[in-house]
Amino acid sequence: MKLKGRVWKYGDNVDTDVIIPARHTNTHEPADLALHCMEDLDEEFASKVQPGDIIVAGNNFGCGSSREHAPIAIKGSGVSAVIAISFARIFYRNAFNMGLPIFECPEAVADVQTGETLEIDLNTGTITNLDRNKTYQSEPVPPFMQQLLDDGGLIPFVQREMAEETGS
Repeated sequence: MKLKGRVWKYGDNVDTDVIIPARHTNTHEPADLALHCMEDLDEEFASKVQPGDIIVAGNNFGCGSSREHAPIAIKGSGVSAVIAISFARIFYRNAFNMGLPIFECPEAVADVQTGETLEIDLNTGTITNLDRNKTYQSEPVPPFMQQLLDDGGLIPFVQREMAEETGS
């Protein structure tokens, strides 16, 4: 599976409170959270992000509180993936649990710029900058994590597994 989108680039330590400010966490609805995604860091993001766009950031993306609202807001805004140098551990897990693909690739982060178009091959971990015809290599998504993404997150994954076991 391949993802393709325009880059929104941010720096280090983008915490969950700027991804989705706490004042907007009274809902779990992706569309509602998306309206406020990144607003304390980039007030234009929510109104200009397009389906498929990709967030690229530095070290420790998703640090801060452990709420799952952050990956829900990102995914709800239409972002197809996040590429960073590193992710906070709880955000890493929450992202896959919510069905948001994430990739660690310092070379891509150092090189790509806001507005460029990337293509990501989930099966191989290859990230291609289509504007400059340059490729970067991230670790591919492991098969179990790929299944979580394919199912849309942990809850749909478990529901599917249970349905298959019971034959319903």
